[in-house]
Amino acid sequence: MQLKTLNGDAAKVAVRGDGHARALSDVLVSDASVAYTFVAPAFFLLLFLVAYPFALSVWFSLSDARVGDAGGFIGLDNFQRLLTSSIFLQTLQNSIVFTALALGLKTVFGMALALLLFRITYFKRLIRGAVLLPFIVPTALSTLVWWWMFEPLYSVLNWTLRALHVVNHDIPWLPDPYLAMFSVILVNTWRGLPFFAITLLAGLVAIPRELYEAAESDGAGPIGRFWHVTVPLVKPVLAVVILFSTIFTLADFNIVYVLTKGGPMNMTHLFATYSFALGMQSGQIGQGAAVSLFLFPILLAVVFVQLRVVRKSTTYE
Repeated sequence: MQLKTLNGDAAKVAVRGDGHARALSDVLVSDASVAYTFVAPAFFLLLFLVAYPFALSVWFSLSDARVGDAGGFIGLDNFQRLLTSSIFLQTLQNSIVFTALALGLKTVFGMALALLLFRITYFKRLIRGAVLLPFIVPTALSTLVWWWMFEPLYSVLNWTLRALHVVNHDIPWLPDPYLAMFSVILVNTWRGLPFFAITLLAGLVAIPRELYEAAESDGAGPIGRFWHVTVPLVKPVLAVVILFSTIFTLADFNIVYVLTKGGPMNMTHLFATYSFALGMQSGQIGQGAAVSLFLFPILLAVVFVQLRVVRKSTTYE
């Protein structure tokens, strides 16, 4: 009788243990728990590396904080000072011109390069991999090479142009305000071109060949097939690429800082470089944070408009 009782107790314990194990396995395999488990690291990463710095920058922009001084709350005074600052207004104009021209060049040449890559049949993978090199190389390193090419004393561009008898004097690529803006736009276009080309190439590859054959049988030439087949079907991909490139271009720092540091005469300052100059070099943390936050509503408006464009582009009737 005692043996039976012990066996019965052991069986109850075993059944209870199986029940706990089954409950634990149910929790582990449930979709919600697995989702929260995988999302948790990204959530804490965003919380401590994005949300907290953003909240801190909001506080700094509303204070007169300086290096070594926490400062106090002053409301929107920093933003009011920026709107009356000629340097900031010049920075705003520079950012609009820089972003618009760089995006236009990257869109046109990126589409042309994608079409060329689409037509290539020999050494396809090698050439596509080589096209990505400007986008893969660290920005500061590649921009240093461009600085050496533009630098007045050692400019390889000036030497080449003089050797070809195109010009008979050195061109001040970086000292001249307008040529400096042209130079930073050129380098930004060169760096962002592979992103446009490879992404658009993926969209071109996904277009069914039957559509081109049907358009050709209807009498459409190369230009007609491009405008009536390629462009409508690549438009959703193009809209997404432009969206991301707008964000990257507006927030660009490395290219401008390495080439011109915002000069000459503040003609190449962008939001990021001017914020760095005010906050880190001049020690005016509050005004530097206000400049960086001034970019936030602009980016928010751009993202909202372009997401609506993307949504319309992906709606087929």
